[in-house]
Amino acid sequence: MTPQQNSLLAHLLSPLVLLHLLLPLSLSFLHPPHHHPVHVPSLVPHAPMPLARSRFSAQTRLDFTTHCNSSCFHRGEQESEKEQLTEKLAFETLYADGFRTFTTVDVESDEFEGTTSPAARPSSRRGPRMSPRHKRVRRQIYGADGRFNIRGDNFLLDYPFSTAVRISTGCTGVLVSQQHVLTAAHCVHDGKDYVKGARKLRVGFLTPPSINGTRASHTSAKKPLVRWVRVKRTRVPKGWIQGPQEVSMDFDYALLELRWPHRRPFMRLSVAPSSEDLAGKRIHFSGFDSDRPGELVYRFCPVEDESNDLIYQHCDARPGASGSGVYGRVWDNTLERWERKVIGIFSGHQWLEVDGENRDYNVAVRFTPLKFAQICYWVHGNRLDCSQD
Repeated sequence: MTPQQNSLLAHLLSPLVLLHLLLPLSLSFLHPPHHHPVHVPSLVPHAPMPLARSRFSAQTRLDFTTHCNSSCFHRGEQESEKEQLTEKLAFETLYADGFRTFTTVDVESDEFEGTTSPAARPSSRRGPRMSPRHKRVRRQIYGADGRFNIRGDNFLLDYPFSTAVRISTGCTGVLVSQQHVLTAAHCVHDGKDYVKGARKLRVGFLTPPSINGTRASHTSAKKPLVRWVRVKRTRVPKGWIQGPQEVSMDFDYALLELRWPHRRPFMRLSVAPSSEDLAGKRIHFSGFDSDRPGELVYRFCPVEDESNDLIYQHCDARPGASGSGVYGRVWDNTLERWERKVIGIFSGHQWLEVDGENRDYNVAVRFTPLKFAQICYWVHGNRLDCSQD
């Protein structure tokens, strides 16, 4: 499909996207999920230990692909040892001047088994559902391209699209507080060292042409500009920094703290529920795919399967979308309504081998209760504000 045809298709289908975004999914909204409250443990950090300054020697990998077999798929369910998990929840902090610290943590929980994500109880996970084979292409477009370009002031500055931001290393991020952005860890660190672009890391906010003084009649042909803000502090989990070992998507997330607060709406975080408890069983995310430069690209699709740590899906995506905030409509018990909440971070592409079958998926990191507690501590700086709702 040519770019002109794709643009025309997106234009014709845009009313459907609006309908999907603005109207509730009737069956899901009539029947809120009935599940037990998620127990979120508390992370108790120790005093940070100073590390040598980063060398910033790594190269950014926007096209991130991993391979996984049956034992890898079920690894999150098997790793119930408290020591193993707390080691991976330790984290490294990088400051703007290159100074680094390492912080170990303890986990306080009355029911440690509750740190397993709601979707992935061992008795219910028998392996991924197998779908028809697809051509082996990294970061796939599955069949007809189902992505939509988001244009115009009314969309770019409106929630939830306004929560998507660019990362100067070539990735995407999502606003999760007035001063914090979540993205993929591989956008700033390759598992051994920080990438060169992390030395002067910045976050880019889209500014529509009309706000830049362009007359409204001429804005349709112009792409939005980007206002860049420096990052003050970056945090990466030890589960990602594995040294010489092969990196795993399970902990492919990082939190960036901006030098100055922004004034845009942000999206709240949530422990990832089972896909059965998502409205429409769908996920959504917006990112800056490299094959559509300067454009914010939105997509949605059903969840194909899920392990304890990953969401398997066939949402169309290309390099540059890594780090996008994956969100769904989650039932909020406090507000008693469905709310869009970030439940994961788009990581990349994975080849999954189970029972001799090779299948390919686009993959997002799932926020388990422990990951939620860790990220929440990074954002708030204390444990008191880190409960599920």
